[in-house]
Amino acid sequence: MNLKKWIKSIRRILGFASISLFLSQSACAESNLSKPDLDREKRMAAEVEDAVLDGDVIYLKDGKHEFMAIDTEPEGDTKGAVIILHGRGFHPNWEDTVYPLRTQLAEKGWRTLSLQMPVLVKTAKYYDYVPLFPQSTSRIEAGIKYLKDQGIDNIILFAHSCGAHMAMEWVRQNKGKVGDRISAYIGAGMGATDYKQKMAQAFPLDKMKIPVLDIYGEKEYPAVIRMAPDRLAMIKKAGNSKSKQITIPGANHYFTDKGDALVTAVAQWLDSLTK
Repeated sequence: MNLKKWIKSIRRILGFASISLFLSQSACAESNLSKPDLDREKRMAAEVEDAVLDGDVIYLKDGKHEFMAIDTEPEGDTKGAVIILHGRGFHPNWEDTVYPLRTQLAEKGWRTLSLQMPVLVKTAKYYDYVPLFPQSTSRIEAGIKYLKDQGIDNIILFAHSCGAHMAMEWVRQNKGKVGDRISAYIGAGMGATDYKQKMAQAFPLDKMKIPVLDIYGEKEYPAVIRMAPDRLAMIKKAGNSKSKQITIPGANHYFTDKGDALVTAVAQWLDSLTK
């Protein structure tokens, strides 16, 4: 074999090896997407713990893993508790949506419990997260149990974006009959996915007899706005007169710089439930 042919052979072998390595790594990465990225959660927890000034960082167990949560108690009488589920890839002290709610609702008499929901790598899309939805329900159950053990029965579930998909899976597993677990449900930015990725399942809002608040921003993702009439129709079909759909003027999907408006709308609706 002459030198040129030998070099071509070596290059071909190296090329095949590189392709095999790439495919192997891709397959490994794909398989890892079916499980929560616990290492990433630990890194988030380490960063969040140092930043939490309002509330206490605690750790709950979902049956398999320990996960972080932030428990924020009001100074005076407690009206009840709001469990907060963040959006995709974030954490329970996320500055948009979550932080305003967990701190300001506490100032208004509501104890808040913000949960760390399962996360994947930063590049993961909606379809990557779908396998995690059934796994996330045990964290919701852990949050409810924690509050009930504290003697709190009036529990509201608030879920934003991907957290709403996880909350709706929990509702499906309970066949919509969640009235003995929570008093009301609030979904923010419900229906957000990714480009050309349709929702895996429709939301079971028509099965929920408890009060439901569907809240979203005026400048939301198109899919969230497009599905708003359908969500409202399902809420009305469920038949609870206290259910409502609200649009926050000027707000985007993350309620950036509109946290105060979000908190005001949520607090007013919560107060209306007792009238």
